[in-house]
Amino acid sequence: MKEFSESDVRNIEDIIERKDEAEAAEQLKDLHPADIAELFQSLDTDQAEYLFEQLDEEKAADVLMELDEDERLKIISEMPAEEIAKQIDHLDTDDAVDLIQQLDEEEREEILAHIDDVEQAGDIIDLLKYDEDTAGGLMGKEMIVVNENWSMPECIKQMRLQAEDMDEIYYVYVVDNDYRLRGTLPLKMMLTHPSVSKIKHVMEADPVSVKVDTPIDEVALDFEKYDLVAMPVTDSIGRLLGRITVDDVMDEVRESSERDYQLASGISSDVDADDSVLAQTKARIPWLLVGIASGLLASAILGTFESQLQMVTALALFIPIIGGTGGNVGVQASAIVVQGLANGTLDIKNFARQLGKEILVGLLNATVISSVVLVYNLITMPSELAVTLSVSCSLFIVVMFATILGTVVPLTLEKLHINPALATGPFIQISNDIVGLIIYVQISTCFLRAMTDIPI
Repeated sequence: MKEFSESDVRNIEDIIERKDEAEAAEQLKDLHPADIAELFQSLDTDQAEYLFEQLDEEKAADVLMELDEDERLKIISEMPAEEIAKQIDHLDTDDAVDLIQQLDEEEREEILAHIDDVEQAGDIIDLLKYDEDTAGGLMGKEMIVVNENWSMPECIKQMRLQAEDMDEIYYVYVVDNDYRLRGTLPLKMMLTHPSVSKIKHVMEADPVSVKVDTPIDEVALDFEKYDLVAMPVTDSIGRLLGRITVDDVMDEVRESSERDYQLASGISSDVDADDSVLAQTKARIPWLLVGIASGLLASAILGTFESQLQMVTALALFIPIIGGTGGNVGVQASAIVVQGLANGTLDIKNFARQLGKEILVGLLNATVISSVVLVYNLITMPSELAVTLSVSCSLFIVVMFATILGTVVPLTLEKLHINPALATGPFIQISNDIVGLIIYVQISTCFLRAMTDIPI
C-alpha cells in the first residue's frame, strides 16, 4: 500500500497543470488501482478526471471500482456511454452492475446498447432485476461450471475454455443436465483421478449455497460460519445462477456497518466527511430537531413540577442522573440485541426468551443502582428522606423501563423489517429522557405528599 505525502500530491498536481500526459502515465503505471483511487481523493474532480484519462481501459475499470460511489459517479457522469461500455468490458458482471446501478434508466439502456459482448450485456440485464440487498444483487456470473456426467479429460478441456476470460477461479461447480447444483470439484481430485469415468464419482456433494433472494446479512453470516471465499447462488429449485465472492461480502459488511453507525449516531442518511455542507446538514438536522422538540417537552414537564422544585431544591440535583441513567441503560440493552441480530446469535423467534433474560438483567442493574444512590443519599442528606426515596424508586423504575424498551424496540423493528440500529441511537435516548422525567415527577410528588407537610 503506497502512502502519498504532501510532496507526492503536489508533484502530481504540477504534472497535471503542465498537461504532461507521458509523465502522468509513468507516475500511474506501477500503482495499484486502490492506490490510484486513494490518490484521487487528494485531488479535485477535474484533476482526477485528467489522470483517469491517462489510464489504459483495464486499469481504469479497476480504479473505478475502487472509488467510493460518490467519486465514481462524478467521473462516469462526464464519460460518454461508449467509454463506460468499454470499461464494463473489463469488469466482472457483479462489478458492472454496481457501476450501472448508479445511473438512471435511460443512461443504463444506452450503455448496455454499446456493450459488444451480447452475452455479458444479457447477464448484466439479468442481474439488474434482483434486489441489491439480496444474494441475487450481489452475485456475479463468472464461474467455471462442469457437468457431473463428464469424464475428467473432457472436464479439464471445458475448464480451460471457460477460464480464458476469468481473472480469479475460486471453485469448479458441478451441475446435472438440468443445471441444478450438485457439488464442487476440488483441484486435488483432478490431480489424483485424471482418468475417472464421471465427475460425479469424485466431486464433493452438497456444497454450501444460498437462494437468490437471501438477504445480504444472512449471506455474510454464512461466509463467516463456513470460512468461504466464494459461494454459489441458486434459484428456488436448485439451479445454479451465479456466485458471490468474499470481497463483495466484505464491502457490503463495511457499508452496512457504516450505515448502522451513522443511524445510531442520529444521522438520517449516508454521508461522508467530504460531502457538501448542505448534504451533511440535511443528514444531521432531523434528529437534532427531534432532540430540540424533546427538550422543549421536558421543559414543559418540569414546569408542572416547578412548585415542588422551589420548595425542595434537592429534587433538581437528581434530574440529570434520572435522564442519563435511563438513556445509558436503554442504549446498552438495545446494543446487545442489535449485535445479536447482526451476528446471528439472536433469533427474532426467541423474542420472549430474550425479553425475559433482559428483564432479569434489568432487575439486577436496577437493584444495584438504586441501592448505591439510596446509601449515598442517606449518608449525605439524612434529613431529606422523601427525596432519597423518590430518587431511588424513580431510578429503579426508570432502569426497568429503559431495559424493556431497549429490548423490545429493536426486536420489533427487526420484525417489521426496519433497520434495528435505529434503536441504539437518539430514539432510545430521547424516549428514556422524557419517560424518565415523567416517572420522577410523579413518584416525587407521591412521596412529598405522603412524607412531608409541603402542600402539593
